[in-house]
Amino acid sequence: MFSRLNFKAPVATIVALLFGWIILLSYVFPLGGLESLRNDILSWVVIATAAALLIGVINLFSVHVGKIRNRQGSVFYSLILVLAMILTFIFTLIQGPEGEIPRWLFTYIQIPVESSLMAVMAVTLTYASARLLTRRMNVFSVLFGIGLLLALFSINPVFGVQITFTRVLASAGARGILLGVGLGTIATGLRVLIGSDRPYGG
Repeated sequence: MFSRLNFKAPVATIVALLFGWIILLSYVFPLGGLESLRNDILSWVVIATAAALLIGVINLFSVHVGKIRNRQGSVFYSLILVLAMILTFIFTLIQGPEGEIPRWLFTYIQIPVESSLMAVMAVTLTYASARLLTRRMNVFSVLFGIGLLLALFSINPVFGVQITFTRVLASAGARGILLGVGLGTIATGLRVLIGSDRPYGG
């Protein structure tokens, strides 16, 4: 299996496979040395993830600054984004993440924006389900429509009557989705460990 693989980036491939197998074996064989090495590797991963996030923020900032300079696209929205990033960075740097102004920004700007996006997503899903029922009528679309109605009824009681079993159905569906995500993550991780998938460029 490994002999047929063409590794274009041998260093990245070796590092990914080595660290992946060390972390996996540390959970299977809970030895003191492996657990200590696993914790060190996970600490490195956290630092690398934070660095990647910082690089992404800097790239986003530079892209929108370039749009403002060249007057490309929606300059107004790019200007708002750049100013918001600068002000948030300055206030958080001065007062810290628990300061009064950063907490105010989080409570009265970020949370309302996230709530609005969730509301837009709910309306979009409802519209998509209505189109699905009108265009393709089969067993799965009907089940999807029934599940959507039960979910809506569980959020807002109908005529003051709360449908209690819908909470059980919603909880079962959420657990099924989480189980599927977990199994998919495990399958993807195993494909990376055996070298079948190489998202690191190998």
